[in-house]
Amino acid sequence: MVRIRLRRVGSKKQPSYRIVVADSEAPRDGRYIERIGFYNPRTEPETIELNEGRALYWLSVGAQPSEPVAHMLKKLGTLDRLARLRKGEPLEKLVEEANAARAALPKPSPKTRRPAPAAKSALFDSASE
Repeated sequence: MVRIRLRRVGSKKQPSYRIVVADSEAPRDGRYIERIGFYNPRTEPETIELNEGRALYWLSVGAQPSEPVAHMLKKLGTLDRLARLRKGEPLEKLVEEANAARAALPKPSPKTRRPAPAAKSALFDSASE
């Protein structure tokens, strides 16, 4: 079975995720079929970038979203557009609608909510003083 799920990227204690289509038996950070988006929970508000056309394609051929991805798809309106796609609306029209909705959203701040961990050398320097 094919799943749409999150793949963790980023350094230690600085997570960000890629939204990927993968075989359900593949490891979390292992092999995947296609990368369709990006999710960064550390920005204010959270950054979610999704290739709507590819997400709708994979959902229409039977890919199952994981629970966190399903919440994101619902928040973005993708699951509603999937229902309309199944009723016969053209994919191009739905993708244009999704792109217009994304353009209307405010841009998230590139700054993260939590600062990056201090460098080890800075920690050791201040401890020796």
